[in-house]
Amino acid sequence: QVQLVESGGGLVQAGGSLRLSCAASGGTTSIVGMGWFRQAPGKEREFVAAIERSSGSTLYADSAKGRFTISRDNAKNTVYLQMNSLTPEDTAVYYCAADRSARTVVAARYNYWGHGTQVTVSS
Repeated sequence: QVQLVESGGGLVQAGGSLRLSCAASGGTTSIVGMGWFRQAPGKEREFVAAIERSSGSTLYADSAKGRFTISRDNAKNTVYLQMNSLTPEDTAVYYCAADRSARTVVAARYNYWGHGTQVTVSS
């Protein structure tokens, strides 16, 4: 059973940066893709970015392109989300997810989820 633990969230001013981390443990060799999703109050969970664990191939939501970068360190079983030029619209709980079969934008495809980390961007 894979466990995912996010960290790195917090309060930042608009224009600032944060780096989120997601540490995976337990059965990590079964993971093919990992993704970041976010959910703002009153909104549905939305895709942010995903990465294929072996190749490092990435996918980004339009809202993340040019500002966010997803990366992984397989030796540490950790995935990162570097977020730059943050705006109040980026305020949300950010979730890490792992998929046993693919790197995908579809939340329902992911097999494992972390508990989330809060990101708040003040104006």
